[in-house]
Amino acid sequence: MKIVFATNNAHKLSEIKDILGEGFEVLSLSDIGCHDDIPETAGTLEGNALLKAQYIHDHYHINCFADDTGLEVEALNGAPGVFSARYAGGEGHDSEANMSKLLAELKEKSNRKARFRTVIALIECEEGTTKPKTTCFEGIVEGHITKERHGSEGFGYDPIFMPDGYDKTFAELGMEIKNHISHRARAVEKLAQFLLHKK
Repeated sequence: MKIVFATNNAHKLSEIKDILGEGFEVLSLSDIGCHDDIPETAGTLEGNALLKAQYIHDHYHINCFADDTGLEVEALNGAPGVFSARYAGGEGHDSEANMSKLLAELKEKSNRKARFRTVIALIECEEGTTKPKTTCFEGIVEGHITKERHGSEGFGYDPIFMPDGYDKTFAELGMEIKNHISHRARAVEKLAQFLLHKK
């Protein structure tokens, strides 16, 4: 099954391909010649995922899915949430600056509970129809923010997020374990089951 994942993030693409397996040919935005700056202007993870998927479906008329992920910290009322990638400000995704800001904001707080949440929006046309159908899938992993960075694998906030039930951060656990227990893995598993059921 051929499907577009609305991203050019090599880490995300690799994770998704590993999780979905050989039954799916997952194409990136660059694979379909899309180099547009797709808007992510919604105020929620669900909204951003839908915006990206809708943009690709409208412009390229191909079945696609998009995701948005946020780190939600309890003591910060769910922040950084939808602003996780640009939490420290600026245009780019500066993981080091984002982690530094988060660790500084939690310095005096005893509650370090947090969760990663991924929402995937799938837009596809049913066989024999031209009307697109949208389905959303959510994956959550609970954990806490460590007091300092640990590990070198992964990306984003992985060096400071320790999932419940483990004594290592995502960046220490390695991609194989992370791909079985992560928020994205859980959302993709729901997506995969949905797609496989239709095959």
